[in-house]
Amino acid sequence: MRTFSASPIELIGSFWRRRELIGDLIKRDVVGRYRGSLMGIVWSFINPLFMLAVYTFVFAVIFKARWGGNVSGGNLEFALVLFAGLMVFNVFAECVNKSPGLIISNANYVKKVIFPLEILPWVTMGSALFHGAVSLLVWLLFYTISFGIPGAWSLLLPVVVLPLLLFTLGLSWILASIGTYLRDMLQFIGLITTALMFLSPIFYPITSLPERYRLIFMLNPLTITIEQVRGVLIWNKEPDWAWTLGGILVAALFAWLGFFLFQKTRRGFADVL
Repeated sequence: MRTFSASPIELIGSFWRRRELIGDLIKRDVVGRYRGSLMGIVWSFINPLFMLAVYTFVFAVIFKARWGGNVSGGNLEFALVLFAGLMVFNVFAECVNKSPGLIISNANYVKKVIFPLEILPWVTMGSALFHGAVSLLVWLLFYTISFGIPGAWSLLLPVVVLPLLLFTLGLSWILASIGTYLRDMLQFIGLITTALMFLSPIFYPITSLPERYRLIFMLNPLTITIEQVRGVLIWNKEPDWAWTLGGILVAALFAWLGFFLFQKTRRGFADVL
C-alpha cells in the first residue's frame, strides 16, 4: 500500500511543487462560482458592498448600536469597524465550512486519478483569500473616501492574519479527513461556525464583555486576529508582537499536525467513498 509523507518539509514541498496546479484550481473555483451569471465575477464586488450597506442600516440605524472607545459614533465608521471583523470571519468560515466535504465532493480524484489530495485545503484557502481581498478593497475604498489613507501599520495586515490562516489550514486538513469518514461533520461544522460568528468580537468590542468572560473569549482563535486587524487598519496601532509571533509558531505547529493526520488517514478514503 502506498505511503504518504507527513513531514513538515513535505507540507511545504507539496505546495511548492504543485503551486501552478493550485493556482489553476483556485482560478477554476473562483470563476466557476459565477459561471452562467450575467455579471460574472462582478458579483464578488457587489456582495461585500451589499453586506456593508445592510450591516450599516441594521446595526447603526435600526438598533442604533455604538462601538465606543476610539469610534466617534458615525454610522459609516461603525460599519467599517464591524465589516473589518466580518472580513476575517468570512475567510475562516468559508474554509472551515467547505473542509468536511472536500474529499467527498472530489471523489473522482480519489478513485480514478493519482491526485495530490493534500492540496485541496490550499485551493479552498486561496479561493477564500480572493474573496477576502475583494472585500478588503471595498473596505479600503470606503475608508479612504471617508477618513483618508490608512496608517502605515496597515501594511502589516498580512502578518497579523498569518496565525489565523495557518490555524485554518491545519483545521481544514483535520476536518477534510474526519468528514470523509463521518458525514455528519458537515452539518456539525455549520452550527459551530454560526455560533462562532456571535462568540467572536465582530458585532461588539471585547472590552464590552465582563472581565470573567474575556479570558474564555480570548481562547477563540478569531478574537485576537479580529482585534489586531482592527488595530492596524483602523486605529493605526502597532501589532502585539508577542501574540503575533507566538501565534505564528503555534499555528504553524497546528498546521503540520493537521497535515500529519490527513496524510496518515488518506489511505482509507477510497474505501469509504
